[in-house]
Amino acid sequence: MSNRNYFVIGGEYADTSFTTLAPGATEERYGPFSEKEAHDTWRALTGKTVDNALVRYRVKPEEEVSQSVWFVVGGEYADVDFDRIASGHKLETYGPFSRAEALAVWRSITAKTVDSALTRYDIVTGGELDAIRASA
Repeated sequence: MSNRNYFVIGGEYADTSFTTLAPGATEERYGPFSEKEAHDTWRALTGKTVDNALVRYRVKPEEEVSQSVWFVVGGEYADVDFDRIASGHKLETYGPFSRAEALAVWRSITAKTVDSALTRYDIVTGGELDAIRASA
């Protein structure tokens, strides 16, 4: 069984070349999933949008999208070295997002925790998230 992760990516496009998103649309990203979960998610999404010829979703392996997929990670840490999550807490992960969406989420979260010297959040790529999770 493969340990690879997959994402379902897509949304509404401007035309059937599926290269440019429709005005005001943002690329949707779901995952990470196992291959089966990604295909199940793809099937559910395409079933809901079957009547719109401008909507398309694709399943892509994580390595193809990891540098363009962004996450917000962090939480309350044990000390100001920010290398160990505080006892009784876990690493919080939000995403996947586009870079702009991740920045907006990061700003929102950090604004709520600005008075906590031990709380920190960072914006990381999908590849960086794997390394963070491995060290946690």
